[in-house]
Amino acid sequence: MGFVKEFKEFAMKGNVVDMAVGIIIGGAFGKIISSFVADVIMPPIGLLLGNVDFKDLAIPLKYAADGSGTVLISLRYGLFINTIIDFVIIALAIFLAIKGMNKMKKKQEEKPAAPPKPSEEVLLLREIRDSLSKKK
Repeated sequence: MGFVKEFKEFAMKGNVVDMAVGIIIGGAFGKIISSFVADVIMPPIGLLLGNVDFKDLAIPLKYAADGSGTVLISLRYGLFINTIIDFVIIALAIFLAIKGMNKMKKKQEEKPAAPPKPSEEVLLLREIRDSLSKKK
């Protein structure tokens, strides 16, 4: 089997395509959560903490040599805080989604399956049996 043909078969399997779709949707979901944290959650928290903008929280490590006070390298822990909050919200959303799916799956498993309808042959045989039992 040629390399190209083998790769084509691999790439077109259902689980590979499903995984690719999940990764794309997950990336978009991550961007939405990042925006939610940075633009909706962090401003009120910063306001409550005395007009602190978490993006600006940093520890300067190296200044410019010209004495201008320009920071060349800094440890930006405020962005790290935003990232941690992003992670917590994404983890919570995934947890709630999986919990909901498991609950739905459990309900589906609890429902007893309806017994299958008898075939036409069985119905006909029952009818014959019933009519024979009446003749006796």
